Amino acid sequence: MRLLVDDHGMNWEPAWNITTRTMGYTNHTLLPEALETWPLPLFRRLLPRHLEIILEINRRFLAAVQEHFPKDQDRVQRMSLIDERGEKRVRMANLACVGSHAVNGVAQIHSDLLKQTVLRDFAEMEPDKFTNVTNGVSPRRFLLLANPGLAALITEVVGDKWPEDLNRLRELETKCDDADFCERWRQVKRANKRALAAYAQHAHGIELLPDTMFDVQVKRIHEYKRQHLNVLHAVALYRHLKRGGDAPARTIIFGGKAAPGYRTAKLIIKLIHGVAEVVNADRETNDRLRIAFLPDLNVKNAQRIYPAADLSEQISTAGMEASGTGNMKFAMNGALTIGTLDGANVEIREEVGAENFFLFGLTVAEIQQRLAQGYRPWDIYQQNPELREALGLIAAGDFSRGDPSLFAPIVRSLLEKDPFLLCADFQSYLDCQARVGQVYRKKKEWTRMSMLNTARIGKFSSDRAIREYCEHIWKVSPVKVSLRQL
Repeated sequence: MRLLVDDHGMNWEPAWNITTRTMGYTNHTLLPEALETWPLPLFRRLLPRHLEIILEINRRFLAAVQEHFPKDQDRVQRMSLIDERGEKRVRMANLACVGSHAVNGVAQIHSDLLKQTVLRDFAEMEPDKFTNVTNGVSPRRFLLLANPGLAALITEVVGDKWPEDLNRLRELETKCDDADFCERWRQVKRANKRALAAYAQHAHGIELLPDTMFDVQVKRIHEYKRQHLNVLHAVALYRHLKRGGDAPARTIIFGGKAAPGYRTAKLIIKLIHGVAEVVNADRETNDRLRIAFLPDLNVKNAQRIYPAADLSEQISTAGMEASGTGNMKFAMNGALTIGTLDGANVEIREEVGAENFFLFGLTVAEIQQRLAQGYRPWDIYQQNPELREALGLIAAGDFSRGDPSLFAPIVRSLLEKDPFLLCADFQSYLDCQARVGQVYRKKKEWTRMSMLNTARIGKFSSDRAIREYCEHIWKVSPVKVSLRQL
């Protein structure tokens, strides 16, 4: 708007028409802390002309809101581009909605929740503006490049066109009962696990056990992603093994980064290391349970991890994850998912089949009901002996070299507030992990499920996602270019 009005001398109406027809808003989060707002004084000092334009956009927009919803002053205040409560702030998500011709989330459940929650007022005013484009990932990078052994095996069956048409992977289903092919599928996974173990040993001095199940959670560290739920399972499993219990050997692998100012996320990383220090040193059980945190997670390093994973941890609180793409990358490489009905997990489960997905946890509706009734994590803690023991060991300092104060903030948060309902989902998660262990021991069944995850992952190619943007949002068509002209 500033360029068109100031530099090109256009009148407001045609400039606004061009702007809104040009802009589309893809929302990537439901979390309030990630929906940016900017202090008005700062905005005025740094970008005074931009603020003038924003205020004029707001004046005209609120006039339209009042026309649509007469006498609804609360709605006008909610939809304003300026938050008037306390220090005045510019609401960037509201501005993006107003200034775009299309608004989309990045998974169907996310797009639905956007319309029901944070952008409800805008969706009610302009419902045709809202749509969904589920995320996708590149099969060229995350399968062809990252997992050449599996890529070669796939090409033998479906030909070499699958990287540009991922739905061709469906032809793998014909091989699910081919014993020789299934063994070769397992050999590729074993080779990838050995390669990751060699890298971890060489680069970081971390010992992974390739002959165990690789149970992997690599993603940004955040309370809603619930890495600490995974840790509590690790503690419970450790105690189960110490008592002489039975479970398939497992290496639990973490990776991820915390935001610089996010103290709790950093404390979760410390907790992972504290539990690993104890578990990995225990000679009674460390041939059956290891915990590792692989440092410096980035896309390049993650490409070593996705092909080696047996189990993909997608355990965020339902309704919190916009979509996720790691869930797609793991499944594309034949990992089985343990997860909640959150983000793209919902659609992955629909595609690969409920019987090939380890589901646990409360749904969005069930969470809303729990919160409405008054959620009391302390009651769950009191009634669940395994949760009580795991949190008790952490609180007592067993994983902090005897310092009971180190992880007290995590324990206190879980027992007093538990904003991401970890306690509510704990038993369901443990029960589901027990099912994972049972199936993992059935080599033939696990391999079949692994193959079907890869075979049915075609929807989650970035090619499909970009095609949907082209058709439904950008309104652009393919242009054929002759190689002779280049």
